Amino acid sequence: MNRRMLLVTTAALLVPGTVWAHGPTRQKVTLTAEVAASPEEVWTVVGNFDDMSWHPAVFATEGKGGNEIDATRLLTLGQEDGPTIDEVLYKFSDDKMSYSYRIIDVAVEVLPVTNYSSHLTVKPRDGGGSIIEWRGAFYRGYPNNDPPAELNDEAAIVAVTGVYQAGLDALVERFGAAS
Repeated sequence: MNRRMLLVTTAALLVPGTVWAHGPTRQKVTLTAEVAASPEEVWTVVGNFDDMSWHPAVFATEGKGGNEIDATRLLTLGQEDGPTIDEVLYKFSDDKMSYSYRIIDVAVEVLPVTNYSSHLTVKPRDGGGSIIEWRGAFYRGYPNNDPPAELNDEAAIVAVTGVYQAGLDALVERFGAAS
């Protein structure tokens, strides 16, 4: 009986330690831009999953499957032999002018995230023009406790925010800011 009590007591003492030992939390970023063009005009540019040439960081896009669920695209960044991001489409609606995708493969040195998913949508803006919303959810690039600075939550948020902001800024430049 004493041996059993010792085992139960030991187990009870270990449980609080496991509560404090936790990994990363899911991070989220949402950015929007308002442009002068109609939602249909904007969707014509951003609504083709196979083509991300509208984003200034993307040198080339190689897509397979168009806008069908499970379509894939390989983004080459910066230059011909630049780093790549491999993505898959998991939701698409022409009617709602939106799609959702996940990163299948990216080096954390390129984008310091894991388990990344994103959603891009275009909506009509009151008074004319469009609102483009780009949101994502992800974990930092280092899944364990005590990540290095370049792979921590802040680095992941800064990197994803930079990607979204650069793309949205390019669309504002292309279509004009809504007034």
